[in-house]
Amino acid sequence: MVPSYIIIPARLASTRLPHKLLKRETGQPLIQHTYESAARARKPSGVVVAADHPDIAAAVTQFGGQVRMTNPQAASGTDRIAEVAEHLPDFEILVNVQGDEPEIAGADIDLAIELLEKNPQSVMSTLACPLRDEQRLRDPACVKLVMDPQQRALYFSRSPIPFPRDQPLAEALQADPPLFWQHIGLYAYRRDFLLQLRRLPRSPLELCENLEQLRVLSNGYVIQVGIVASAAAGIDTPADYQAFVERHRRQAAA
Repeated sequence: MVPSYIIIPARLASTRLPHKLLKRETGQPLIQHTYESAARARKPSGVVVAADHPDIAAAVTQFGGQVRMTNPQAASGTDRIAEVAEHLPDFEILVNVQGDEPEIAGADIDLAIELLEKNPQSVMSTLACPLRDEQRLRDPACVKLVMDPQQRALYFSRSPIPFPRDQPLAEALQADPPLFWQHIGLYAYRRDFLLQLRRLPRSPLELCENLEQLRVLSNGYVIQVGIVASAAAGIDTPADYQAFVERHRRQAAA
């Protein structure tokens, strides 16, 4: 088994839900829920939070998690995890789990790692699930992707892709196998590639769509895609957080 580790990039600032990773209506900060969910994965040796602020670091330390401070001015979560990766030379595969994914499945993390174990030509892996809802298909915040028959990513877009020219959209949405795939923002990287990624130039496609994974494809690298049944609910808005709190309370009461 290839040695692997999980890094959770954690920023204090958030536009739509200020300080969301520290919200604790469940009795635990959101970052703790994500940390504990990620820790259920079987393949990785451990989990560390890449924090940009002492308040995040203090919260993680308080619940007994591992944390490393990173540059508050880091340009992206990828830069933040690469900064931590420099201190993890013994791990060939590093997994980026977003801090606002408290219901991430450990099995999904294991799948992302397994994809790199089985596909040596791939420098990076990610996940996707079938997309059958027209509103989400048209939503720019929902990233779509297309793959080749070997489940290697061909393109990611905020636009609906592919375009069903000769088929009604309602029919295309129900196609079996699926035509439309929703990208799930979980990434596994080979460590050496992750350290190179920061130095690759931002491609015109990346700048156009504001999708960092297009930098990888534009530079000729292979991203392997794993298929899962559905996406875990991330926390972006107050409504997302309240829905999570209600689900948590129902589960606790069951």
